[in-house]
This record gives sequence, structure tokens and C-alpha cells, in this order.
Amino acid sequence: MSSVASEPCGWFFEDEYGGPVTRVVIAEDEAIIRLDLKEALEELGYAVVGAAHRGDVALEMIRDLRPDLAILDVKMPGIDGLEVALEVSRERICPVVILTAFSQRSLIEQARDAGALAYLVKPFLPADLVPSIELAIARFQESVALEEEVRYLADHAEMLRAQLEVRKLLDRAKGLLMENFNMTEPQAFGFIQRRAMDDRTAMSVVANAVISGEIQPA
Repeated sequence: MSSVASEPCGWFFEDEYGGPVTRVVIAEDEAIIRLDLKEALEELGYAVVGAAHRGDVALEMIRDLRPDLAILDVKMPGIDGLEVALEVSRERICPVVILTAFSQRSLIEQARDAGALAYLVKPFLPADLVPSIELAIARFQESVALEEEVRYLADHAEMLRAQLEVRKLLDRAKGLLMENFNMTEPQAFGFIQRRAMDDRTAMSVVANAVISGEIQPA
């Protein structure tokens, strides 16, 4: 039977200094190991907000509780820890530490490919937990920061491209007004700007209309 901490989703935990406490969901099908892991984490200052013995239950908990970290055993009923890790990674919910009784390279590579950012080999010592947890959290934060930077750069590049296109349209429209209606450049720009304000539209729309001949000075 799985258990979830009685606190509602999003409950905020603080340490003795008022700082946030790392919230953890654990999933392990062996009850004794699950209890030992929970006690070890709590002694180290982590808040275990959910514990499950099945992979499908663990995935539901993680989606509902949105923890700061998930520690998942590889072999579990329902769906295994690697499948859970893959879904959690795809949804970018939290970092994952895989718990396994095996240390084969192939399994470690499978865990990495599933999105696990660190792993622990059973039997583990409490002293092994902190480095793995902090490594997984640091890698996750780095990944999120990198994604945000890439997204910002992409958005910024798109904005620059859009600005360049508008600038080209304005320059072409101004050139036509200057050539055909004997306007200076400031006068041509002022005409486009005022018409855009009057029509409550973008200057690029007015510039296109000037270029096509739909709009001309009176």
C-alpha cells in the first residue's frame, strides 16, 4: 500500500533557519528499504512528501505533488523506475535519482537515457544520499537554465528578424514617398507613423499599403 504525506500539494517546508526544504518522493517496492530510505532522508533534513511501492503510483504522486526530487527503484510493479523517470523527464517535473541493486554499465546507460541525473546502488549508506541528490538537483537546474537561455535567445533572434523586416518595409515605403511626393525622410516617416496611429494599426501595415499604392498622401 502506498502512502502520501498528509500535507496538501504545494505544502511549503522550512528548515530551522526558515529556508526551503527539499521535497522528495520515493518509490521502492521493498517496504524495509523504503522505510530505511525515508528515515535516512528525513534525518538528513529532506522532507519525504510521498512514498510508493508501485511505479504507476509513484508517477501519479510526482505529477500531483510536484516534488523537488524523485528517488526511484528500477524494479517495481506497475511500471518500472526507468519508465517513470522517462515520463518525469519528458514533463520536466523534477530531477530523478535511480535506485538499483545492480551497477552494470548497460543499466546505468539506460537510466541516463531515461532522464535520471544520478543513481544509487543498493545497499547504500546515508552518506551516499546527499552527493547523489545534490548532483541530480544541480544537473536539473543547469538543464532548466540552459533551456531557458536557448528559448530566450531564440525569441530574441526572432524579434530581431521581425524588426529587420519592418525596418526594410519602412525604408522602402519612405523611399517611395520621398521620390514620388517630394518628402524628406522625416516627413515620410511622420506620414507613415500618423497614418498608423489614425488607423490604429502597425506601421508595417501602412508601409505595405504605401508600397502597393493603396495609401498615398492627399
